[in-house]
Amino acid sequence: MTQTVHVALGERAYDVRIAPGLLARSGAEIAGLLRRPKVWIVTEARVAALHLATLEAGLTAAGITSRALILAPGEGTKSWPHLIEVVEWLLAEKVERRDVVLALGGGVIGDLVGFAAAILRRGVRFVQLPTSLLAQVDSSVGGKTGINTAQGKNLVGAFHQPSLVLADIDVLDSLPPRDFLAGYGEVVKYGLLGDAQFFDWLERHGPALAQGDKTARAEAVRRSVQMKADIVVRDETEQGDRALLNLGHTFCHALEAATGFSDRLLHGEGVAIGCALAFELSARLGLCAQEDPSRVRAHLTQMKMMRDLSDIAGELPDITELLALMAQDKKVVDGKLRFILARGIGQAFVATDVPGDAVRGLLADALGRG
Repeated sequence: MTQTVHVALGERAYDVRIAPGLLARSGAEIAGLLRRPKVWIVTEARVAALHLATLEAGLTAAGITSRALILAPGEGTKSWPHLIEVVEWLLAEKVERRDVVLALGGGVIGDLVGFAAAILRRGVRFVQLPTSLLAQVDSSVGGKTGINTAQGKNLVGAFHQPSLVLADIDVLDSLPPRDFLAGYGEVVKYGLLGDAQFFDWLERHGPALAQGDKTARAEAVRRSVQMKADIVVRDETEQGDRALLNLGHTFCHALEAATGFSDRLLHGEGVAIGCALAFELSARLGLCAQEDPSRVRAHLTQMKMMRDLSDIAGELPDITELLALMAQDKKVVDGKLRFILARGIGQAFVATDVPGDAVRGLLADALGRG
């Protein structure tokens, strides 16, 4: 059974469809968007080996021809050279403004291809086919696209909404456990930021979901996407409420930069650690009960996920450098760091007046350098 979440953005509205087997029937799902029966697929090598043939067969079954560009996997692909490669390929393929480009992959491919689509001919349409849990619940929805630079993560990009998102639950079976749990870090974030009942549900169903329960996986994706869609509709370009989606991300992005955007720390792992730190900071500032960060950490422990800075392999930089990386974050306003803090589970809010000493003390303790 297909579940649909509608992202109600007027002329830019679109559906997120959630079900098993969507790649195999992709042609039927996408056909209504096309002005001519041809699409261009951008993917990466690991995903292509697992899922490209299924997608191509689904398109062919509906009489749609396709061409594919296969990139290298990994966070390093979200970069200037690969953005140029994608745009130049689409231009060489004579992709027109009314055509549709397909992004088949996780968050890296979705962000990169979405940005290429945003700037190609001042905007061509694209469809997200997210193949990771993280991409299905978060990065494929909401229209944030972009690349990383030497200065930080996602500092160059555009808001460009997809025309459709197809979240095929079946593809999650092919994820390595570490990648699945990294995506689960974003699922937990949704419960923590605005839905205490969802967090309760995750505490009960998280282990079964990790073990492959398809019904639980579909429900977790649906509830996460619905929450994100509701927030995006209220605040598409992150002037207010949408910033809540960055719970844990100020810490996360600094840690990703500190580890060189490498496999030492996957994005969702950084989110999980960042959420634990955000709740600890909230408790230290007297905003929430000490039981709340303990509960967050207990669930992450139950799910066998990263929760501490000490879980990250290798040496981390000192506190001053971590704070400098946090100051590069896009959420800096008038030189002040904005943190997403919480008054309890499901009660996140944007804080602009966090004492620097409190952040420094938290990092010192987390690094064991207090």
